[in-house]
Amino acid sequence: MIGPSGEFGIHADQWVPLHATVEGWVESLALTDHASTCAKQIVKVTGDDVNGIVLDGYEQVREVMGVADTWWRGADSLVAVYTGEAEALSFPRGRTALIYSGLDEWGLRGGVKDSDN
Repeated sequence: MIGPSGEFGIHADQWVPLHATVEGWVESLALTDHASTCAKQIVKVTGDDVNGIVLDGYEQVREVMGVADTWWRGADSLVAVYTGEAEALSFPRGRTALIYSGLDEWGLRGGVKDSDN
């Protein structure tokens, strides 16, 4: 669904914005495809174990404009954290994270440079 301010989200038991914009959601889909193609290893973490993922030293991938569903970029890995659907369904065990590791610079950024804007 599209929220009143242009957020992309889902509505089940309650409304939960996943991304600040539809464009952010599209960026997250593109990043999923890119990361899954480039990663040497993908690890899936679910439920309470998602809380144990340490994101110190990671930066949030701003292009996905994550609200409930976020992406993080580290030195050689990308981490996608999906909490929105679990929140909308009041089902905390449904939280999921995917850790894409073994990425080189192309795998981490796909040619996108950081801007100061």
